[in-house]
Amino acid sequence: MTLLVTVFAAVISTALWYKSLPKNEMKLGILCWLFWGASIMWLIDAIFEYAELGAAYFTPAPEDMLNDLFLGLSVIALALIVWVIALIVKDPKGVVKKAISGKK
Repeated sequence: MTLLVTVFAAVISTALWYKSLPKNEMKLGILCWLFWGASIMWLIDAIFEYAELGAAYFTPAPEDMLNDLFLGLSVIALALIVWVIALIVKDPKGVVKKAISGKK
């Protein structure tokens, strides 16, 4: 479930990033890298878990699926927080700079 959630987030963020090119003012590329990195991590985890469990990997208990869903959503939330912090630090539209200096 974690793999599925992060792959959907990666695909959606990549489509939004591609749509915003060439300006890319919102730095969506950072978000794409975070989500694709998480997807690759969960894919490798799934491969090793399948090697360990075999066919039982495809029949998880409902509690395990719910836990995996919460973990996947937590990873997405953390990636969004990192992206927002990077966006504030880079300040592509100069909004933070204007707010600090008091100019409108």
